[in-house]
Amino acid sequence: MSVESPYDRVRRSLDSVRAQLPQAPSPAIGFVLGSGLGAFADAIEQPAAIAYEHIEGMPASTVPGHAGRLVLGLVGPVPVAVMQGRVHLYEGREASEVVHGVRLLVMLGARTIVLTNAAGGLLPGMQPGELMLIEDHMNLTGRNPLVGPNDERWGPRFPDMTDVYDPRLRALAVRAGQRVGVPLRSGVYAGLLGPSYETPAEVRMLARLGASAVGMSTVLEAIAARHMGARLLGISCITNLAAGLAGAPLSHDEVADVAGRVRERFIALLRAFVDEYRDAGQAAS
Repeated sequence: MSVESPYDRVRRSLDSVRAQLPQAPSPAIGFVLGSGLGAFADAIEQPAAIAYEHIEGMPASTVPGHAGRLVLGLVGPVPVAVMQGRVHLYEGREASEVVHGVRLLVMLGARTIVLTNAAGGLLPGMQPGELMLIEDHMNLTGRNPLVGPNDERWGPRFPDMTDVYDPRLRALAVRAGQRVGVPLRSGVYAGLLGPSYETPAEVRMLARLGASAVGMSTVLEAIAARHMGARLLGISCITNLAAGLAGAPLSHDEVADVAGRVRERFIALLRAFVDEYRDAGQAAS
């Protein structure tokens, strides 16, 4: 019996979504919402939602704070697709499963992808509740979704990663933040395997390597989406200071609590970004 390829599995998910939501418009922007950040999906107009378990071939998240739904609809006149939650390597998933959702977003038509996450802050002066634009990342998971035979239908064998996070999209996000009064700092995101939080020694190492924030997601999705030619924006919600910096033990409850407190600012920023994207016209195409 032949083994289903990752490409064919995503195609099966694509056909499943289109069969269940035949009237949904093809999205211009796809969003992946991290831990506690799924509320943006509630701001979508004319929403049509499918639980991951009802999408053929789609892996479902087991992590609290990840609702596990794909939502298609509109932000103003702009069609969008939103993944309300993701899966992670630390759940025992393969790299191909971790990036399945973002590949589905691109195959649905989203050529711009916004990746969001909850992260621990590494820089002096960082405070829980800040939002950070990802200007680059370090993949320290030990995995890469492109390992194995390359499928040319997705992209080239050796994709360039010079500008993983598109500078023009970051400029639009900065303007969006200025419009709605949400300051944004820029920094480098370090993606680790998890699920244990980093030790203080590891945090000191990451800071010396040049990381600004650390988390357990995003980097594999970014690699897969760039492989497919999508343009990326990355936003980290700094939900806690990394181990050894805050003087208190870390917990997922703290992550969810801080993400809940920034809900309104986060939604306002993403809505303003979509407006800036629309107004930029060809500059964001």
